[in-house]
Amino acid sequence: MKVYICPYCGWIRVVSRRKNVECFKCGEPNMVMTKLPYEKVGHMTEKERKDYARSWLYLHRAKQK
Repeated sequence: MKVYICPYCGWIRVVSRRKNVECFKCGEPNMVMTKLPYEKVGHMTEKERKDYARSWLYLHRAKQK
């Protein structure tokens, strides 16, 4: 299982075999694989997932500028 995040809206999605993963929340066709293990995502609360997505977006958008 692999964990992907949308680089635009921060939605997190778990997939097993797909290489091209699209965001069902905002429609972005290319989500990015994270280094977050599936087991950790399974134990995270909704608030922890939102906090992770917010910090991920902050760090990766800073790199793009």
